[in-house]
Amino acid sequence: MSRHAQFKFRLYVAGDALNSAQARANLAALCRAHLAGRYQIDIVDVFKEPKRALADAIFITPTLVKLAPLPERTIVGTLSQTQTVLQALGLFGVSA
Repeated sequence: MSRHAQFKFRLYVAGDALNSAQARANLAALCRAHLAGRYQIDIVDVFKEPKRALADAIFITPTLVKLAPLPERTIVGTLSQTQTVLQALGLFGVSA
């Protein structure tokens, strides 16, 4: 994977629920630390867009989907264990 690849994430959250807020904060911190200037995060609130969540087969929040670069990867939870999240998303060893 190129050190200059652009990363696109979609984070599905349930409003301001504690787990969703933690996932937003943890993803932002992870991206700042490991993908500085090379990421885009789209937030989908399943309370505001329930049909989209169903169409995207999202049944649990928070759910993070790495859309780019391929392969697409999905992880569920607050994203609090950074090394595990990096590995699950195929980002282990990627740095800014």
